[in-house]
Amino acid sequence: MQSTLADSSQTMSAMTRRLITFGAFFGFFLFGFIDNLKGLTIPPLLEELKFTYAQGGTILFGAYIGFLVATLLTGPLSDIAGKKAIILTFCSFVIVGIVGYSFSSAYILLIAAMTLIGFGLGCIEVGGNLIIVDIYHEAKGRFLSLLGFFHGFGSMVAPIYSGRMLEAEFSWRQVYQYSLAPVIFLLLFFLFISYPHHKTAGENGFDIHAIRKSALTPDMLLFYAAIGLYVAAEIGIASWSGEFLQKTKAMSVGGSSRYLAIYFGMLTAGRLVGSFLVDRIGYMNSLFFASTASAVCVAVGIFGTNATLILIPSTGFFFSIIFPTIVAAVSDLHKENVGTLMGVLFAFAGAGGALGPWIIGLCNDWFGLQIGFSMNVLFCVLMAVTFLALLRIYKVKLT
Repeated sequence: MQSTLADSSQTMSAMTRRLITFGAFFGFFLFGFIDNLKGLTIPPLLEELKFTYAQGGTILFGAYIGFLVATLLTGPLSDIAGKKAIILTFCSFVIVGIVGYSFSSAYILLIAAMTLIGFGLGCIEVGGNLIIVDIYHEAKGRFLSLLGFFHGFGSMVAPIYSGRMLEAEFSWRQVYQYSLAPVIFLLLFFLFISYPHHKTAGENGFDIHAIRKSALTPDMLLFYAAIGLYVAAEIGIASWSGEFLQKTKAMSVGGSSRYLAIYFGMLTAGRLVGSFLVDRIGYMNSLFFASTASAVCVAVGIFGTNATLILIPSTGFFFSIIFPTIVAAVSDLHKENVGTLMGVLFAFAGAGGALGPWIIGLCNDWFGLQIGFSMNVLFCVLMAVTFLALLRIYKVKLT
């Protein structure tokens, strides 16, 4: 695998490398941007089409089913067709999905369109990381961090853009339609640049016994649960905070969009700050502290006064280190079949992203917005319990 990575980086010019890097960064910006348009557009969609919260949650569920499927298929597809094909697939699915989503009113068609969008986003999640590892083999850590930064930046811009569009009396459909332009630009950009493709077939192959040995250990099962609960909470807050703040706290669209922007700003800032602290504190200690602090922030923000509402977006600061620290811990603990483990890990993350918003939507219908949105507290508490169990398994610091 290392020789393949070296070949890919050595057979392209410096200009080509810079262009591909720009494309990967811009793709991750669009990943964060497109994925987080739904937070403020779900309320007007439900109002226009007279859908229930459960139906809204099911529409969001479709996005993460698509995402989950893509995370499982993108790795093999990149080996067969190349990483450029992954980016083109991302653009194509997102374009078709946005067109279908923004022009449909039928419930089933909206679910299908959101599933296509989710599939495209899953492609860029895996494909973007593969590109950086491919062309920056020696400095991949720094560039992967930058990749995450651009995702956070796009996530932060999305609620500002959608909030201002909605305040200016554009429809939720137009919010999505105007976002087509940068996706089309990225599609054309990658169509006209070359990316040398080196097949990686013929390596270790699919060893079911090795996979069972490394992927189904007690610690890995806990990691799967933890990352699923984390993504359920992260996406649950991003998807439903707009509706919660507007309907239960009488906040304006502009106010809720600013809170959502703060949430993603905290996620982005936390990645920079946390990168200096995690190694010193230790992986498991960091994960347990971050999940516990997240549970406290969400709970006090939901059940406290208007003055404590700011704690809901502040949760993003503690959330920020959880996903990359889980990935780092797994890669340090397991030296064999790391690629397979990461694929399964990302699949559980996608499952959490699918189930979290859907469960919240159901609970919104059954018990009201206050209790429904409080499911995020439960996700965080269960996540903290999972990390406590992992702390007991690994009594030494993982650094």
